[in-house]
Amino acid sequence: MSHPSYHEKSSDGIDLIRWPHLNVALPEAEVISFFTSRGIQPLRWMNAPESAHSAHVHDYRKILFCIEGGITFSFPDSDTEYTLCPGDRLIIPRGLKHSAFVGPKGVTCVEGKGV
Repeated sequence: MSHPSYHEKSSDGIDLIRWPHLNVALPEAEVISFFTSRGIQPLRWMNAPESAHSAHVHDYRKILFCIEGGITFSFPDSDTEYTLCPGDRLIIPRGLKHSAFVGPKGVTCVEGKGV
């Protein structure tokens, strides 16, 4: 899969940074270090293939890295969606409604609560 660009920022504040090295995994240890160096507690989670998360909001800025597999985040208020591949980072502003659908290989992510 090729990425259209390495950095996409939407008008509603969604920030997507694509991992440019499609054949080289982003080491999970580097993701953990990214969070801890900023004083953010990382949380690792996994979902089974084709799991769904209904639309919801968070009272914090969600910073998420896709480690393995894939997941698509949908933003119903702006009718946009972003599919994350391993290494991609997504930042969702506080209070922005979103849902998610896990790809056919499942997904492993590491996320943290930003300010």
